[in-house]
Amino acid sequence: MRHDENDGGSMIDGVSGGSERSDSGGRPVHRVLSFVRRSGRLDARLRRARENYGSRYLLDASAGAGSLDVRPGFSLGQSDVVRLWGSDRPLVVEIGTGQGENVVAAAQRNPETNFLAVEVYDPGVAHTMLLAGKSGLDNLRIAQVNATDLMAAIAPGTVAEVWTFFPDPWPKMRHHKRRIVQPAFADAVRGSLGEGGVWRLATDIEDYALHVHEVMDGRGDFLNQGTVTVSLPVEHVGKGNAQEAASLPHADFVESERFAGRVLTNFERKGLRSGRVIHDFTYRAV
Repeated sequence: MRHDENDGGSMIDGVSGGSERSDSGGRPVHRVLSFVRRSGRLDARLRRARENYGSRYLLDASAGAGSLDVRPGFSLGQSDVVRLWGSDRPLVVEIGTGQGENVVAAAQRNPETNFLAVEVYDPGVAHTMLLAGKSGLDNLRIAQVNATDLMAAIAPGTVAEVWTFFPDPWPKMRHHKRRIVQPAFADAVRGSLGEGGVWRLATDIEDYALHVHEVMDGRGDFLNQGTVTVSLPVEHVGKGNAQEAASLPHADFVESERFAGRVLTNFERKGLRSGRVIHDFTYRAV
């Protein structure tokens, strides 16, 4: 979920878009990240939530304290789901859960489904724990790691649905490569889904909607399940020239009705009040 109105934590690595790793030959590999690392300032209430509920909800997926890398050897297959959630119920993964409003509400409404919340920011993780703990949920777990690495560690066919609602739009043109919806990430999502599994997305940024169509509509392993025709500019705009979008050539694209399983969060409500149009997508694995 987008963090335009984040917790106010300070940046750790500025606007750095990647981190360095080494390949099997010891050569550095630069990864493009879809988030800016911020330190999280937890108030007393959130610190207590983390202390009280961390062992219950947080998966042991991180490479170490303060690291957002997935630890070596971590994997998530069907047997791991049974071990970690206590059942083989279908698994839904929400990437970028923000304050946890949507994923906790979904877990409350759907006790027959397992949920995995993926979030990198400390306040969001702690707040999700707080909401889940107050509700006594047993079908929710949290992974505080880089979503790209996590999806790559999920065994094929393990996930029923992936949700990515209101990801960071990275509005500047030079930052569009940092958007989480990219071909390689779509590969990882598809690998995690069972046949007929679904990737649901939503954005309130018109240019990001075009970006999703460009990445997803031409793929042979996903089918766009939309039924709504929308008109979008066929050229990209950025933060400095977004006002030019209306005068650009447009074309029709197919999108979905609003996903009924997504609660109306404060973030989405503010976007609607400001006149933003919500774009929903449903891509089924084929």
